[in-house]
Order: sequence, then structure tokens, then C-alpha cells
Amino acid sequence: MKTLKTKLAGLFFFLLFTATIQAQDLPTIGTSNIAGKASGIAVEVKVQSPSAQVTPLQIACVFEYTEGDITNPPALPAQLNGMLHLDEALHGIITELRKSGKFTGHAFETLLITPPPGTIPAKQLLLVGLGNRNTFNAAVMYTVGSIGMREALRLGVSSYTHASDIKDAGIDSPTAEVAENVVKGALDAYNTQLHLKGKKMSAFKPLVKFTLLSGPAFYAPSSAAVKAALAAYAQ
Repeated sequence: MKTLKTKLAGLFFFLLFTATIQAQDLPTIGTSNIAGKASGIAVEVKVQSPSAQVTPLQIACVFEYTEGDITNPPALPAQLNGMLHLDEALHGIITELRKSGKFTGHAFETLLITPPPGTIPAKQLLLVGLGNRNTFNAAVMYTVGSIGMREALRLGVSSYTHASDIKDAGIDSPTAEVAENVVKGALDAYNTQLHLKGKKMSAFKPLVKFTLLSGPAFYAPSSAAVKAALAAYAQ
């Protein structure tokens, strides 16, 4: 019995040590890097919550509403849940809109919100629907990326930030594929507008920076995926 207790104690301390080392290896809040540049746009990956990001336009994605979907497992714990932080900073308005059906979260549905002073630093917030969580496919993020870029150009901002918030909702999505699709969708949408501008059929303020937000555990794979995506747009 004593030997078993000793082994269990040793296993516990080993797991605790391993978890501590892993936590120490994760990037801190605010860590960022410019993964590359395409079409004159610097693409940044950053560890930050959408509730704390200073930006002219914050994109945030949500699924169709189910009770407790951002507060109960398998949603990420409160301290790591960017969508929960965003909702709380806005005094629960996102949950209210979703629960009441005023914003259903159907795939590609959008809603533009002007956050009141003292809530979040973003000047404007665009919610983008992801549809049914049970049928989510990372391919939809290409269109979501396009939607975000087109709204940014319509609003005339020089930079904006995207938060997919899929992990927050407890969906075990492929991090790299999601990041890559968002970036490709955004850049393709921008290049389409550049093409039209060249034909004098579009006018817009050039975008100089696009930021993709990530949780600490997903920063490295997101950064690698964005760099891989940008390789196809090398200038």
C-alpha cells in the first residue's frame, strides 16, 4: 500500500511538473508577430482576447445559440474564453441577442455593433454567424474571412482584427486550417477589390494591417499556418 501511495504521489508531482513546464512555454498575453505581408497588408498573429484588443474593427464569430454554450463544458474555461470575456465586457448583449433570436448566428449572418464607451476598446464589433455547431466545417472560414475584409473596406478602416472564437465554444476545430482559410478568404476578397479598383469600378481606403487573434495554446500553429498561407501571395 505504501509503495502504491508513493507511486501515485510521484505520478501526481510528475504531471504537475509537466503542466507547469508547458504553461511556462506558452506565450503571454500580448505576444505577437508579423507573419508576413501580402498586397500591402501586414498580417499579424497575436495572443489577445477580443475584449481587450485595441482596433477600429473587431470581428467575432458565433454559432447558433444553445443554452450555456459559452459558459458550460466543452466551452473553454472562463479564464481562457475570449467570447465569454467579450460578452461580459458588453454586459451580456451578445448572449441576449443570440438567445432572443435577434441575431440567430446562422452561417454568414452579420451584425455590426458600436460598443459603448467603457466596454471594449474596439471602435466597432462585427458578429459573424457560423451556423450549426454540430455541422461545422473549417472550410466555411474562407467565406467568413472574405466577409470580414469586405466589411472592413466598406467601413473605411485601415486595419482590423479577427477572432474566430471556435475553441471558445468547445468545438475541436483544426487550428491551422481555420487560420489559413480566414487569411486566404480575406486576401482574396481584398485582391478582388484591387482588381475592380484598377478598372475604376471600386474605391476604398487601403488596408495596412490585419490581425488574427489566438489563445496562448494555439499561437504557434496559427502563426505557422498564416505564414504558409501567405507564401501563395508572396510579393
